[in-house]
Amino acid sequence: MKRVSSDVLVLTFLTFNFFRNVSASIHEYKDEQFIPKSNAFFFHGGTEGLYASKSSSNASPNKPLEGKTFIRFEDVVFLRTRESANAKNEMQSRTGLIETIILEVRDRERIGDAFAKSNALCCTPKLAQEKFCTVGEVIIQHNPDNPLWPLRIQTFFEGKNQEANMLPTTVEINSTGMYYLYYMFCDPELKGTIIRGRTVWKNPDGYLPGRMVPLMTFYGLASLAYLVLGLFWFLRFVQFWKDVIQLHYQITAVIALGMSEMALWYFEYANLNSTGSRPMVITIWAVTMTAVKKTLSRVLLLVVSMGYGVVWPTLGGVTSKVFLLALMYFIVMEALELVEHLGSINDFSRKTKIYLVLPVVFLDASFILWIFSSLSKTLEKLQMRKSMAKLDLYRKFTNSLAIFVLISIAWVGYELYFNASDPLSELWRISWIIPAFWSLLAFSLLAVVCILWAPSSNPTRYAYSGETIDDYDEEAISLTTGVRVISDSGTKLERKEKKASVSTDLATDQREDLEEDKRE
Repeated sequence: MKRVSSDVLVLTFLTFNFFRNVSASIHEYKDEQFIPKSNAFFFHGGTEGLYASKSSSNASPNKPLEGKTFIRFEDVVFLRTRESANAKNEMQSRTGLIETIILEVRDRERIGDAFAKSNALCCTPKLAQEKFCTVGEVIIQHNPDNPLWPLRIQTFFEGKNQEANMLPTTVEINSTGMYYLYYMFCDPELKGTIIRGRTVWKNPDGYLPGRMVPLMTFYGLASLAYLVLGLFWFLRFVQFWKDVIQLHYQITAVIALGMSEMALWYFEYANLNSTGSRPMVITIWAVTMTAVKKTLSRVLLLVVSMGYGVVWPTLGGVTSKVFLLALMYFIVMEALELVEHLGSINDFSRKTKIYLVLPVVFLDASFILWIFSSLSKTLEKLQMRKSMAKLDLYRKFTNSLAIFVLISIAWVGYELYFNASDPLSELWRISWIIPAFWSLLAFSLLAVVCILWAPSSNPTRYAYSGETIDDYDEEAISLTTGVRVISDSGTKLERKEKKASVSTDLATDQREDLEEDKRE
């Protein structure tokens, strides 16, 4: 039971910090505080998936780190309180110890006294007597297959100095895995110590964290997929430009936004891979593009479900409600995306994320309910009008949408299972499929809409054509080509009336001329 409790302690220790990781490969420390845990104090310096270094035979003499995976410590400084420094003897060479510990997630049980069957992270006199450790140091049980790991780097305070500078160090990584970095100390007199500096984490092909490497390739391919879809849509649009309706312009906007979104994320990841930092301008543009695209995609599905341009020429009085829902969704989605992708995630707690995710979930549910409610009314209206072509179109759309919703529900279940079964991200090499799937699903649904509502030479199969005048809202201004049917009919009637009037006038003139001739 004690061994199990020790494992739970370390698991909780790592899980707590997994959600405080930094997304970029340059981890900045700005007067960060150490947190007490068990009988130790620690600061989480970073977590990333790293691939093993490539063969050294390919390295260039001028670039010894090319193709290498490493963690480099730059200008790392520890500052203890003045009271702690003054309490030490100036003649002593070592008056305080800070330990830097790097471990692969599979070695998490080797931190602490798992083999000594207690819950301590630091070595105690009792444990020292049992020859498990050195008093005042973190307990580490080294891996028999790799005796140097978990890796320990020690930095000492000297005399009454308040600062202790960590020597510039580069640690090469020769095994693929999820790596954690911690700074720890066991001396209670060092309480209040802060850390400054930064660490640089690099994979063999760049600074992009291991979990993001497949996503960069995915975003590149996704932008090409949107380009192909946009080309297909553009050709149809140009070919039948006289028969397009307002709905086609909205579909065009969503395609353009999707292509821009994927391209921006690709370039943002490419820049991170080459520099190790995330440019705020590109990230803000990518985040905003994502929020706008997601909002317009949902609005597009909603107005299509309402029968806009097919059953009704306008949205009528619900336009303001649709706009209000879209505005709220954009605001909460923008806030969530900004917090997730900008700055350091070290300051981003799980509670804050829940507060931002819940409004998005609520508004998504509102969109889904409104969409299916509108689809039901649209199908009923088309059945009453006996518009078989349009009814068949909307049945196909309803069936497709239902399939996508079922797939989404199933994937949400899988995502919850994936996150619950992998709290420490040991499956980091396949975790990219979670966000990639949602992007792929959105693209597939947009492609279905493009196929069903593609411009054609027979626009009446989906365009509003004013079948019943009673359904027409006289106060609304029509945005579709269907009104031209009524307008053209009225123009023809006016022309016939004018021709009849002219004929009548000519006959009257002729009779008057004949009567005058008879009088003469």
